[in-house]
Amino acid sequence: MTLWQIIILASIGCLVLKLAGYLVPPSLLTKPAPARIADLLTVALLAALIAVQTLGAGQAIVFDARIPAVLVAVVLFALRVPFIVVVIAAAGVAAAIRALV
Repeated sequence: MTLWQIIILASIGCLVLKLAGYLVPPSLLTKPAPARIADLLTVALLAALIAVQTLGAGQAIVFDARIPAVLVAVVLFALRVPFIVVVIAAAGVAAAIRALV
């Protein structure tokens, strides 16, 4: 199977999954347990994405300038600093560490 065939099959699978979501009855979504699971699943997926993008490099786990940059971003978000300032500060921290090492 070529890469394009895999991409097309994955795209079709995503479309089918999205269309299947429309078949879920609205009464199921108003119950507390499914709503709570959906909220927690969103946070878990976002946390996993951040961890993979911060620590991953191919098949290896890498500890580099991205970790302090993410920690700076977390602290600034906790202090409710505007998003653009968080991005600039985190990029500055990563650039400074890479320049020094």
